Amino acid sequence: MKTVEDLEKELKSVDKEISKVDAEVSKWKNIQRELHEKKVSLKNSIDKLKTDTLASVDWAGTTYEWSQDVQNTLKNVFHIESFRPKQLGAINSTLSGQHAIVVMPTGAGKSLCYQLPALVKPGLTVVVSPLISLMEDQVRSLTNRCIPAKLITSTGSKEESSIALDILKDNESEIKLIYVTPERFAKSKRFMANLQKCYADGRLQRIAIDEVHCCSQWGHDFRPDYKYLGILSNMFPNVPILGLTATATASVLTDVQKILNIPGCLVIKSTFNRPNLFYKILEKPTSQEECVTILEKLLNGRYKGESGIIYTNSIKDSEDITKELRKRGLRVGCYHANLDASTRTQVHLKWHDKYYQAIVATVAFGMGIDKSDVRFVIHHTISKSMENYYQESGRAGRDGLRAECVTMYRMQDVFKVSTMVFSSSGGLEHLYGMVKYCLNGTQCRRLLIAEHFDETWGDADCNKMCDVCCHPVSNAKEVNLKPHCKTLAGIIQNADQQDVKLTAQKLLDAWFLKGPVNLRHKGKEPNFSRVLGEDVIAYLLVGNYLIEDFHYTAYSTISYIKVGPNMDAVDDDSFILNMPIRRYSHFELQAPPATDYKPAIITVKSEEGSKTKKPKIESLTVKSEEGSKTKKRKSSAIKESKPKIIKTVTIIDDSD
Repeated sequence: MKTVEDLEKELKSVDKEISKVDAEVSKWKNIQRELHEKKVSLKNSIDKLKTDTLASVDWAGTTYEWSQDVQNTLKNVFHIESFRPKQLGAINSTLSGQHAIVVMPTGAGKSLCYQLPALVKPGLTVVVSPLISLMEDQVRSLTNRCIPAKLITSTGSKEESSIALDILKDNESEIKLIYVTPERFAKSKRFMANLQKCYADGRLQRIAIDEVHCCSQWGHDFRPDYKYLGILSNMFPNVPILGLTATATASVLTDVQKILNIPGCLVIKSTFNRPNLFYKILEKPTSQEECVTILEKLLNGRYKGESGIIYTNSIKDSEDITKELRKRGLRVGCYHANLDASTRTQVHLKWHDKYYQAIVATVAFGMGIDKSDVRFVIHHTISKSMENYYQESGRAGRDGLRAECVTMYRMQDVFKVSTMVFSSSGGLEHLYGMVKYCLNGTQCRRLLIAEHFDETWGDADCNKMCDVCCHPVSNAKEVNLKPHCKTLAGIIQNADQQDVKLTAQKLLDAWFLKGPVNLRHKGKEPNFSRVLGEDVIAYLLVGNYLIEDFHYTAYSTISYIKVGPNMDAVDDDSFILNMPIRRYSHFELQAPPATDYKPAIITVKSEEGSKTKKPKIESLTVKSEEGSKTKKRKSSAIKESKPKIIKTVTIIDDSD
């Protein structure tokens, strides 16, 4: 019989064996992880190679079998003489049956990339779009051009819904484009059944997905309903998918391809630069009344008689500012998601027809709005990301003439927005990118936009069309932040010891020796203005020297300031942190802006040396190749005669 000692000895032996096995398992798990990483890397490399191979094709050629039809449709239906950059390539690729993602700046003509092909070949194009206002605007525009289109929304009657859904099954239907929201694919069995019938009959020509960046959680505007669109490539394998966006970084584009199950697809990308837009950061007053006064002066002075948009970050702000501006005799409309659909449509139409000079709106307004003569976009509050800002400000100047993008900045707005976005994936990171843009006073604003979107631009790309380049500072002053970091960290630690939480404003008060005496530091107040003090706190926040700590109350979310992880480095003797001092350049509120904008001459480097050329406008000229015997397939493109006018109907969302 074994003794206790024998059993304990045997137990130790088993423990040793287990340790050996654990070590072996750990080793193989590491090998497995490395192999998985290698597999992902290889797949990404393959997909990139496929994309690069497709990109090497001359998609902008004019010898495709449908090229003459494309030209006729462009001129006779859309009344456009030439294509903008990348449009023709996108059109030819989707007509060739290729999956593609098109990245074009706001106002570059993305919608033409699927609207025109819809008229060149028989069948139906389904357009997926996230906002009702966007779809209403496009369908209205198509109707004005006598192009048959339908819009399926959550308003209207059941009868209208049935009629529209039956279009998918009707082989005799003349409808060329149907607009739907993404939730339709997840929530309407009837819609999907009819769409499958449309595909089986060979009538489903393509699926265009507008604002395709909404697929990605890494994007700035993720929408869960977009994830259901990943089934489309498998459900309709012979139907090309055309994704379109104005704002997508390289990582977002890769993610979108995976989500839509079209890895390695063609990516057509235009430059993000909008050379006719002037970018300006304006110091925002602390009181709402002073803010409204600035807006009043701008609308009555600098932008008198011009159309524009004023963006706010809340429904309350949009209503309050609209009310105050109307009291001062200005014609402005209010637009936000809580208004009923008919009211939103009326506001939009009054602005489009210039009854309203400006719309005071939340971000519910504007995506895809087709109004070319918007001369100004004012952000009363900063955007929640650079992507959002680029898209919102890009609604100005779509006609190519000078337009202005003005952002009113104050530190307090950072926390108004952060409490709204902190719970979303990457929300704070995206917001802080926008804050960096606003804090900048030494670098060209276009350069910052270019860096964000993985592009490289030079001075000629700005052409003094931002406040920094208009008023360059040869020797920008800097403030040494090291002693201030220590002071601010000490204030926060002192408050922690007293079980007191500090908002940014309370931290600022204690730093400038204001507010409760027990929270103040023992030294002197900073030898600069409180406005610069706000910039310092925001600068340390985006640099992770300070962090936000969010707490819920019954009525709101509050942001408190804590010491961040990078603050530990401050105690190092070699630590250096200097912040360039930003100054607000003069901006005349009541005199009209310059109107003599001219495109810059851009220097292009090649192997033969440097050459100068004007910005390229990609025009469509159909050339016939001598000796070519390629037979062109008969197309249903609309030529000289106008198509039959078909009434556009807004229909109800079916629940089956």
